[in-house]
Amino acid sequence: MTNREILENELMTYGAHAQIRMVMEEMAELQKELCKNIRGKANVANIAEEIADVQIMLEQMTMLFHCEHAVEANRDYKLMRLESRIEAETSRSKRKDGDST
Repeated sequence: MTNREILENELMTYGAHAQIRMVMEEMAELQKELCKNIRGKANVANIAEEIADVQIMLEQMTMLFHCEHAVEANRDYKLMRLESRIEAETSRSKRKDGDST
């Protein structure tokens, strides 16, 4: 079975509502592990596991809502916007550093 088939089967087996609840649960578990890390716990393996769970569930959500292309387009747009913001910030930092010398 392909990964997509596995995810489709899980959606069919458990149903949309259960999987929507599950994505929220998985995101909360990732959030919990990230908070623990901020407090000083060495839990990178736990974080990696929760990221994998969230990625799987997000992939199911794109399939469930038939929005894979829209997600990709939004992701591309947001990455380009982020790149522009980083470039602007870098430029501001360089100007500021140049003004102080």
